[in-house]
Amino acid sequence: MVALPCSTESVSTLWNAFQAERKPVIGMLHVPALPGSPRNSLNLGAILAWVLQDARTLSEGGVDALIIENFGDVPFYPDRVPAHTLAFLTVIARQVRQNVDLPLGINVLRNDGESAIAIAAAVGAEFVRVNVFTGARLTDQGLIQGAAHQLLRYRQTLGAAVRILADVNVKYSAPLAPRDLVEEVEETIGRGCADGIIVTGAATGKQTPLADLRTAVAAAHGTPVLAGSGVDEHTIAATLAIADGAIVGTACKRGGSTTNPVDTGAVRRIVAAARAGLSS
Repeated sequence: MVALPCSTESVSTLWNAFQAERKPVIGMLHVPALPGSPRNSLNLGAILAWVLQDARTLSEGGVDALIIENFGDVPFYPDRVPAHTLAFLTVIARQVRQNVDLPLGINVLRNDGESAIAIAAAVGAEFVRVNVFTGARLTDQGLIQGAAHQLLRYRQTLGAAVRILADVNVKYSAPLAPRDLVEEVEETIGRGCADGIIVTGAATGKQTPLADLRTAVAAAHGTPVLAGSGVDEHTIAATLAIADGAIVGTACKRGGSTTNPVDTGAVRRIVAAARAGLSS
C-alpha cells in the first residue's frame, strides 16, 4: 500500500499535463438515471451503452480526460449514496476504464467523496471531484458540510493514488455567511489539502466568471485551478488563458442539452478552440 501525504507523489498523466502547462480539457460523462433513482427508465446494459458511446465520442473529439458523475440521479442524496448506486457506478467506471485510454475521474453527487474515492481506487481512476470539501454550504439538499478530514484519512487507509479536485463556491449552493474567495481557496488547499480547485458558475451550463478564475489562480499559488461549468467553443480560449484546465459538458451535447448524447462535432470544435487559444 502506498502512503499518501496531502498531495500524492504518484505519477498521473493528468497532473503531468498540468505541470507541462498543457491545460487539459476534461469531458463530462453524465450518467443517465441509475436503477433505483426516481427518473430511471433504462436498464444497466442500456446505461452502459450510452456512457461508453459518450466516452468514445469525447475521446475521438480530442479531450484529455474524462469524469463520470451520476447526473441523472435527481433528487440527489446530500452525502452517502445507497450501496446499489455505488455498485452501478463502479461497473460503469470500470467499463469506461477498460474501453477508453484516458485519465478518468469520479464524482458521486451530491457530495459522496468517500464513495468516489472507493470507486476510483477499485477501477484505477486518477482523480475525484468533491463539491463541498471544506466548510459548509446551503443547497437544494439542505445543509452540506465538508469532510476533508475524513476523506484524506480514507484515501490514506486505502493507499489510493487518487487526486482530489475540490469545488469552491460550488454551483447550486450558497454560503452560510459571506466568504472571501481568496480565503476559501487558501483554506481548501492549505488546511483541506485539496490537490486542485474547481470554480464554477451558478449552475450547470452557466459560465464560470473569469474574474473568479483570476482570483482563484492567484490564491492557489500553483495548485491547479479548473473552470467547472459553462465552457464552450466561444469561451474556452479566454478561460484557458487564466485557468489551468477546463471541464466541458453541456456544450459537448447535441443541441447544447445536458441530457442529450455527446456530439462529435461539438467536441472537436471546443478542443480546436482550446488548442488554438493556447498556441496563439
